[in-house]
Amino acid sequence: MVVQAVHNTAASALPFPLPMPDTDNAELAHSSHPVAKRRALRTIAVFEAIKGAAALAASLGLLSMVRHDLHQLAATLIGHLGLKPGDHYPSVILHYADVLADANLRSLVLLAAGYVFLRFCEAYGLWYQRIWGQWLGALSGALYVPFELRHLMHRPTVASAVVLAINVLVVGYLALQLWYERRGAAP
Repeated sequence: MVVQAVHNTAASALPFPLPMPDTDNAELAHSSHPVAKRRALRTIAVFEAIKGAAALAASLGLLSMVRHDLHQLAATLIGHLGLKPGDHYPSVILHYADVLADANLRSLVLLAAGYVFLRFCEAYGLWYQRIWGQWLGALSGALYVPFELRHLMHRPTVASAVVLAINVLVVGYLALQLWYERRGAAP
């Protein structure tokens, strides 16, 4: 009662009313969650859109190399960078240049187009907070976890650990949002 009286006398001097703290109102404590959820989903959406755009750019770059001798281009690039063709990474690049030259281009283009389409659909669904976008993001991200874990075990690097950690965080966040949605209680 004393707090109320002090509050009323102090508030009467102000041109606007001061809100009284309401400890029973749980809605006020969670009022920022929809905004935080939207920001998180939009951040993930931007990340997925960037991955889709990078895959699209790589695919277009690959298509522009179709009529060229990829092995010769890779060897020239390796020479310009001052690398030895017999070293591990330059030899991997040369190997994949030969594999790419022999690959069925139609299959690669279809696979790349499917990946780009998937990333852009996921980004759209997450940006507009669609449940199907969250499902698509959680499932497509979860598919990569075993491969990333295997890669980390066989060739441990900081980059592969960071990629795995980010993917697990994104999948975990999306799965948690889906769980909240299914329970009918927004976080």
